[in-house]
Formats: sequence, C-alpha cells, structure tokens
Amino acid sequence: MNVSAMVKLTISMAIFGSIGFFTINTGIPAVELVFVRCICATLFLSAMWYLTGGHKTEIWNKREVLQTLLCGVFLVLNWVFLFKAFEEMSISIAISIYNLAPIFVLILGTLFLREKMTVSGVLATVICFVGSIFIVGIESFQSIDLFLNSGFVWALLSAICYALTMFTSKTIRNLSPYATTFLQTIVGIVMLLPLCNFEVFVGLSTSNWLYILGTGIIHTGFVYYLFFDSIRNLSTIIVSVLVFVDPVVAILLDTIILDFRPTLLQTFGIVLIFAGIIFTVFKPNENPTNNVVNEENVS
Repeated sequence: MNVSAMVKLTISMAIFGSIGFFTINTGIPAVELVFVRCICATLFLSAMWYLTGGHKTEIWNKREVLQTLLCGVFLVLNWVFLFKAFEEMSISIAISIYNLAPIFVLILGTLFLREKMTVSGVLATVICFVGSIFIVGIESFQSIDLFLNSGFVWALLSAICYALTMFTSKTIRNLSPYATTFLQTIVGIVMLLPLCNFEVFVGLSTSNWLYILGTGIIHTGFVYYLFFDSIRNLSTIIVSVLVFVDPVVAILLDTIILDFRPTLLQTFGIVLIFAGIIFTVFKPNENPTNNVVNEENVS
C-alpha cells in the first residue's frame, strides 16, 4: 500500500470537495468561471508536463488526439453545467446528482458497447432515480416551470457530460494524463472564448479574484496534478473509496458553513443515491465499466 499516494489522492479529493463553496463566492457566471479555469489548468499542467520531462517522451496518436478533443468538449460542458447547478440549488443536492455519473456510464456501456445490464445494475439505476426525485423535492416535478428552475436539469446534464467524459476516454492509452488534460483545457478555451462576457470581471473585489484564481489554480491545476500523480500507484478499490471524500467534504461544507439543512426526504434521497453508486462501483464482476468509473472520477 502506497501511503504517500493515498495521502495525495485524499488531499486532492478533499480540495475538490470545496469547489462548490469557492464557485458561489467568485461573483461570476459559470461560463466565465470555466473559461478562467481552463486557462489556469492549461498553464499549470503544461508547466508540470514540461518540468517532469513528460513532453519529451509523449506518444502522439491521431485517433487518440481526436478522441481526447471530443472528450474535452464533454469535460468543459460538464464543468459549465455543474457550476450553473450551483447557481440554482444547494451544493449538497447538486453534488449528489452530479455523482450519478457512474450510473450513466453503466447505461452507456449497455447501449453502445453491448455490455449486459445486470439485475444489480437495473436496481442501482432505479434506486438512484428515486433518490434524485426525493433530493430535489417531489414538488419540483409538479410543473414544468418549477422543474426547470430547480437546477435539477443543470445538475443532471453535468452528470451525463461527466459520464460521457469517462466513457469517451475509456480507450485512451498512449497519451499521458498531462497531454490529455492540456488538449481538453485548450478545447475549453476555444469553446468558451466567443461566449464570454468580459464585463463580468469589472468591479470584482479582491475576495472574488482570490476565489476565482483558487478555483482555477488550486481546484484544477493542483488537484489534477495530485490526482494523476497518485492513481497510478493505487489499486482500483482504494481509488474507489477515496473519491468519495469529494462529495462528503462538499456536503459537510454546505451544511456547516452555508447552513444547508436537508429535509428528511432530501436526506433519504442523498442516502439512496450514494447507496446506488456504491453498489454499482463495488460490483466488479458484474460491472464491466468499473475501471472507467474509478480511474477517471475526478473533475
């Protein structure tokens, strides 16, 4: 057991668990925040890629590069939708729905890779679906307006794009994590530049800028570095357990600092969602997409 790698992964997941708290304190919308995040990640990880000498031994493959660029589109949309969800709903609720991604990976594998959907997979999907209804609130599904304004759609789209990110990166083997992330964040810069309203950066406080740079440099650059530096030295089962530090920290911060108080039904919904996810992740013999879920589970 590599204790150093475990510590690095735990720290990276704990830091990422605070991204919701940072996001709502930046004072800028989701698109502009993700744009800054892509710039910071590109600069930070490119520097690490260069300093570690990885750029000298990089193996470039045209198919993998194109696949990575497509993966980058899903990754950037995943970030935008997640941050928009934070604008509309509690961090705890958004993160819980966002972590439905492993379930969607299982469904994608069934639809496109002809992987057999097992009884346990169907059960986990149903459990998570019911949990989602409880966590958002049954009343939010009583009218289209309430449903659209609940933030549920943004959170669900973020989970789907997260799953597509994991799914499309499944067969990338030769490109290093640094090269992969570099290409993905470059895609984000190109995608979001035309959509950015740079006027939102005018009049921001020093505190806003600290949160913005923290989201870009710490939550993206530093966290990705720790994550990539640790998972190669850990077993899949250890990674599976430690990635749950992320939502736990997010929910604790939301409860302690932002005074989020879930109702009984919302609490039950959170429990159902994570029960379904854990049930999916820890069924390696029945779930062929297990390795994808575990090894790519970082945002």
